[in-house]
Amino acid sequence: MAWIAGIGVIVGLSAIVLGVVALRTGWVLPVARRHVVRPQVYGLGALLIGVSSLLQGLLGFRVLPGVPGEVRSVGGYALLAAGLLLVALSQRLPRRREPARD
Repeated sequence: MAWIAGIGVIVGLSAIVLGVVALRTGWVLPVARRHVVRPQVYGLGALLIGVSSLLQGLLGFRVLPGVPGEVRSVGGYALLAAGLLLVALSQRLPRRREPARD
């Protein structure tokens, strides 16, 4: 079970690093570069996903023993859902206004 929590920590840390890099410089991984039109929103979403994974991994090691299991699960899933929503919104093109017709 410890290796599963360890993988969560590694994935969380790497997502946090990617999120901070995207927020600071606007750089996005080459795989996602074609789809992302708002790198700052993408970076914030990656940051939330990374924090969610990191907290879930650390809680697997019982670092925060006073937190009930329900709060851990709901909080982690809420952060994950918010991060996924921001990553999805970073890939949407902005609405184009049509010229006014007379």
